[in-house]
Amino acid sequence: MDDLTTTHYILLAAHLLVGFTLVFFAAKAFKKTKYPPMILLAAGFTLLVLGETVIEYGFSFLANEDLQRIIEEGFEIAGFVVLILAVKKS
Repeated sequence: MDDLTTTHYILLAAHLLVGFTLVFFAAKAFKKTKYPPMILLAAGFTLLVLGETVIEYGFSFLANEDLQRIIEEGFEIAGFVVLILAVKKS
C-alpha cells in the first residue's frame, strides 16, 4: 500500500469519526431538549456524512460513475435541504 492510499484511508476514517461525532452530539442535544429542529440537524448531518463518505465509496462498484455521482450528490443535497428546514424551524 503506498503512502497516498494510506493517507486517503486515514482521512476517510477521520471524516467519518468527526462527522458521526457531530451527529451523535446533535442527537444527544435532541434527546436532552426534545427540541424538534435538533433531530432535523442530526438527520441532515447524517445524510451529509453518508453522501460524502459511505455512498461515495460504497457505490464505487457501479460500472456507471455518473450514476454513483448522482446518488452521492442526491444524499448531500437532501442533507442540505434537511439542514435548511432545521434552521427555518428554529
